[in-house]
Amino acid sequence: MSRIGKRPISIPDKVTVTLNGSQITVKGPKGTLARTLPDKVILEQEGNTINVVRQDESRTARERHGLCRTLVSNMVEGVSKGFEKRLEIQGVGYRAQAQGGSKIILNVGYSKPVEMPMPEGVQVTVENNTQVIVSGINKEEVGNTAAKIRDVRPPEPYKGKGIRYQGEFVRRKAGKTGKK
Repeated sequence: MSRIGKRPISIPDKVTVTLNGSQITVKGPKGTLARTLPDKVILEQEGNTINVVRQDESRTARERHGLCRTLVSNMVEGVSKGFEKRLEIQGVGYRAQAQGGSKIILNVGYSKPVEMPMPEGVQVTVENNTQVIVSGINKEEVGNTAAKIRDVRPPEPYKGKGIRYQGEFVRRKAGKTGKK
């Protein structure tokens, strides 16, 4: 039995969950999320908890058991609290600007600034020109957007310049030594 899959999901007071076969819709104070779950997994709602039950003991059912529980749990947490990822920009002259929360402009050492539009439901804010905060209710979209921003200029190992997640450790290299 999946240790993650068998844990029940508690539903907060302000969140409503609607089950329609394999379709689940979660509404909360921050918004609405809907998802179609794969087959071999059934959702059962009992009061303020949801349990994920697999239909049989096949390999695909066991694989999807914990996955579906985590997906539904992230949906419930997203519409109640939301998710955010923080990025740091390090380097001389490197900076970011947010335009209306739906677009970000990055100056990270290229000849022209990099403009990135944000997907629907994801907001971006910039603090101190070097702190980028990506937030939204869909954990998958927030994580993918933060990864795309980081991929514009990942941190390099010699000077540590680039875009990194807050708290990310970048292993530094020594570099070449001069001829003696």
